[in-house]
Amino acid sequence: MKKLLSTLMVIACLALAIPAQAQIKFGVKGGLNVSKMYISKDVVDSDNRAGFFIGPTAEFTLPLLGLGVDVSALYNQYGAKADNETATKKSIEIPINLNWTIGFSSIVSAYVAVGPQFGFNVGDRWFSEVCEFKKNTTSFNVGAGLKLLSHLKVGANYNFALKDNGKIHSGDPSDLTTIGFKQNTWQISAAYFF
Repeated sequence: MKKLLSTLMVIACLALAIPAQAQIKFGVKGGLNVSKMYISKDVVDSDNRAGFFIGPTAEFTLPLLGLGVDVSALYNQYGAKADNETATKKSIEIPINLNWTIGFSSIVSAYVAVGPQFGFNVGDRWFSEVCEFKKNTTSFNVGAGLKLLSHLKVGANYNFALKDNGKIHSGDPSDLTTIGFKQNTWQISAAYFF
């Protein structure tokens, strides 16, 4: 019985010590993205479209385990093209990623990250009278990168849609066809933590 109580006491002390060493950092994150829309008809040009994102970020880490969570609120913007018209898609993206960091030294470490991303359209919902973007979207992130000097985090990320990002309406008004489309994005980012 004494061994069990001693073991439970040691576990309780460790459980209290880990949150005491937990770190919360705040910073700013920005980067470039390249998006591609996947559509089954050629109403909207699905070639790659470049854009950017920027916004505040926060990271919570448990140093002993190398596990952490980062959350950002990013203004995201990229171009779209349809019927020789171009437009800019604007949204607020909120990625919530679980990170696992492998430390090589105090100067550099590597990380992998996965998690959902929630997007909210803040621009025009209609584009070229044929493309309708959804008000909100859900996607998933998979990424990896490096942490440098405990203040800089650079990485690459692939974001893929879990549901349709919008609809394409084609045909004459008496025989309207609606097709859903998905958008997947490659991202290169850098975050600086204060």
